[in-house]
Amino acid sequence: MPAFQLFSFHQHRAVVRVDFNVPLDESFRITDDTRMRAAIPTIQKIRNDGGAVVLMSHLGRPKKGPEDRFSLRHLVKHLSELLHTEVLFASDCVGESVRQQAESLKPGEVLLLENLRFHPEEEKGDPAFAQALASLGDVYVNDAFGTAHRAHASTAVIAQFFPPERKMFGLLMEAEVKNAERVLHHAEKPFVAVLGGAKVSDKIGIITNLLPRVDGLIIGGGMAYTFLKAQGQEIGKSLCEADKLDLAKEILQKAGEQGVKIHLPVDSVVAPRVAADAPTQVVDHTHFPADQMGLDIGPQTIAAYTQAILSAKTILWNGPMGVFELAPFQAGTKAIAEAIAKATQQGAFSLVGGGDSVAALHQFGLENRVSYVSTGGGALLEYFEGKTLPGIAAIRES
Repeated sequence: MPAFQLFSFHQHRAVVRVDFNVPLDESFRITDDTRMRAAIPTIQKIRNDGGAVVLMSHLGRPKKGPEDRFSLRHLVKHLSELLHTEVLFASDCVGESVRQQAESLKPGEVLLLENLRFHPEEEKGDPAFAQALASLGDVYVNDAFGTAHRAHASTAVIAQFFPPERKMFGLLMEAEVKNAERVLHHAEKPFVAVLGGAKVSDKIGIITNLLPRVDGLIIGGGMAYTFLKAQGQEIGKSLCEADKLDLAKEILQKAGEQGVKIHLPVDSVVAPRVAADAPTQVVDHTHFPADQMGLDIGPQTIAAYTQAILSAKTILWNGPMGVFELAPFQAGTKAIAEAIAKATQQGAFSLVGGGDSVAALHQFGLENRVSYVSTGGGALLEYFEGKTLPGIAAIRES
């Protein structure tokens, strides 16, 4: 697999899989262009070398073929501004007219294809569809870490139609893989993972795979209450997966056997309902009111979690500590983000991934104060579960 930075794209036409699955408002304005900006260095390197660029991506989850609200044409104007050049648009992603558009590209020009998922063959991983996409260029670049866990035509199957020296990761994909591997395989100790979110069931894989590797596991969010209930604690009306109590017990037991400290909340910010105007109080977990639900970690827990984070040399954060979107329940998530930023400043390596964690970093203005912010939610989670990601394997194992 060639190194992207060392490859000369002069006189080449690169088919680049990007992740432009960005949120749009009702007027089709982009509300967060993070994923688009993340791909710009890869696109500009190809253009600066004297190569042409054919960009392909999905947007949303169209179910019935082409739908205007999922059209990538809504992205053309903003992408042109980001690249400081006119971006051309193809009204489909395969077919004779698209092939002609691609073949007529001059060095430095950029063509954005229509939404890949307007064709069901994309998600089915159809080889003929992948070959049609491959015919649009002579080099394949995968720069879409956010879809690396999907065995789709444009992310995994397409690679087989290029020789090994003509397929590679883009700069974003290289950075994502390098930083994820650093945490999973080369973490400087102590290594602490901070896991939040609603359900234990969503994090079983990552917890199981991380237990032999971490020194500490900090648990917050709704899933913390399943663990607390498994220990016999009262949790009121808090979220609890009753069918996962035995699993939670098993995880706690395994952690003890492996010498991993699991940090669980000792107090919570509670309310009778999830609402910004709900009356709140801080409760110690020895006296949890039956009619309240835990919606954020409390001050004692924040202090303990902060201390654990500041003692770490490697930190992975995936998932918020509470319902941080609502002001009364954001203190815990904000404190964790600030602790990770401070630990990073003191020399720790920190990787933050998962949509909610990244959204929290942006909300609190801390995205530039951690070591690396991943663009891949599901892909990062599956990587840390120890799974082989098809989009990575397709290029590495050829």
